[in-house]
Amino acid sequence: MTKIRYLITFAIILYLGVQNIHVVLGVLGLGWGLLFPFIVGSAMAFVLNVPMTFIERHLFGKAKENHKKSAEKAARPVSLFLSIVFIILLIMLVVLVVLPQIGNAMVSVVKRVEERVPQIQQWLGSTFQKDSQIVKWADSINIQPEKILNSVMNTLKNGADNIVASTISFTKGIFSTAMNVGIGFVFACYILLTKERLARQMKKAFYAIFPKRIVERILRVARLSSKTFSSFITGQCIEAVILGAMFFVTMTVGNFPYAMLIGVLISFTALIPMFGGIIGCWTGFFLILMVSPVKALAFLVLFVVLQQIEGNLIYPHVVGGSVGLPAIWVLAAVTVGGSLMGIVGMLIFIPLVSVFYALFKEWVNKRLDQKKITVN
Repeated sequence: MTKIRYLITFAIILYLGVQNIHVVLGVLGLGWGLLFPFIVGSAMAFVLNVPMTFIERHLFGKAKENHKKSAEKAARPVSLFLSIVFIILLIMLVVLVVLPQIGNAMVSVVKRVEERVPQIQQWLGSTFQKDSQIVKWADSINIQPEKILNSVMNTLKNGADNIVASTISFTKGIFSTAMNVGIGFVFACYILLTKERLARQMKKAFYAIFPKRIVERILRVARLSSKTFSSFITGQCIEAVILGAMFFVTMTVGNFPYAMLIGVLISFTALIPMFGGIIGCWTGFFLILMVSPVKALAFLVLFVVLQQIEGNLIYPHVVGGSVGLPAIWVLAAVTVGGSLMGIVGMLIFIPLVSVFYALFKEWVNKRLDQKKITVN
């Protein structure tokens, strides 16, 4: 009778929710808006916890084992501060090193295109003399950066009112995002500084509300998720740095243009599972092509060689064993995550699917043991 009452109650709530779906969606939207800064803070805390735990373990590990009170008090704040400084230095690396090089590369590409158009026209004219249509099309190519810039400026001037309105809206969005990030950052620092106490309080609340068996199950899933996500983030970052360093060193030795820019670019794009390397490859190929087509082809060969080394030697040892997910499910996780949430979804869904995979694998093995079935 108790189960029937729960089922009837659930059916009534479901029926009322479907009949008033707009109200439900409005309440969910309001709740998401209120909780969004704290969700951002939780995500920031999870990412910062990886370097913070590493620093705390290696910098204060021995002192804490000897039960030095000064080290125990200073370990967490100092580790958190150093982690934040590390993240800021990475951002400064992108802003001060990568962005100026990208700007210089774009200017160089525009100049190269302007210089190569006459050469391409001459080559097409000499190669396809019999085909008058191709020759006419080649002669009609006229790329003038000055005219393009003037056209853009005129468009901006004509749409001044829309630009002002868009600027105001953009400013509001930036302000709202900054507020959410600021609140989330403070919340993340509070979580990291008191994570043991918060975990103990949550355990008490769970044991008080739910049966012991359910709480133990929840805690086990939480530990598995935390371990999988941490291992994935750590392994993916190490693998990206190694791959970028390999490209920088080999391109510098081979006298390739934009070695520093492409090395850093590949390091960042390598954080995107599966497809990140392809993005970095074709971006680097295009930049080098504007300087030297021969070097661009050599870069493709270099990319294939380094990708084979990375895929067969580095990735399996650094990242492959961290999540324990077969390649076919990695591809499925990246595809679904990218479709739902873009690049962020690609990063989240691999460890998320790996957790579900581990739980499902455990359940399947348990059921087979109960049925006394062995599958070779």
